Amino acid sequence: MIKEKLYKQILEVMPLLCVDIIIRNARGEYLLVKRDNEPLKGWWWVVGGRVQKYETLTQAVKRKVKQETSLVVHKMRPVGYYEDKFEKNSIKLDTKLHALSVVFEVLISNNVKICLDAQSSDWKFAKKLPARFRVKKFCK
Repeated sequence: MIKEKLYKQILEVMPLLCVDIIIRNARGEYLLVKRDNEPLKGWWWVVGGRVQKYETLTQAVKRKVKQETSLVVHKMRPVGYYEDKFEKNSIKLDTKLHALSVVFEVLISNNVKICLDAQSSDWKFAKKLPARFRVKKFCK
């Protein structure tokens, strides 16, 4: 665990590596969660978060999906990346938070039971992803 003072210093000079997960059901709808923390508090967003040291991207995807929704991921595929800068953050940085996410897609059945953790207050299936969430494809 990184101490908060050091974590703030790192985030003032380095981007944060994350995974964002597009979870789709058999109807092609997207699972969105309503965020309870910054950045994007109150927004409907995809599941995701920081990659931990020594954790592979696929391990991070499985961990974040399980942690945030209680769902277990078996199959996933990388679809691109998402990069953003946020004015607000959960640790009150004096600078913008710069996050770089590798984006994965996972498919789930329609009749799953979703249990949220404390990071989100609600969930829904939506026909579209949030407009701000613009995933860039990897080059071939």
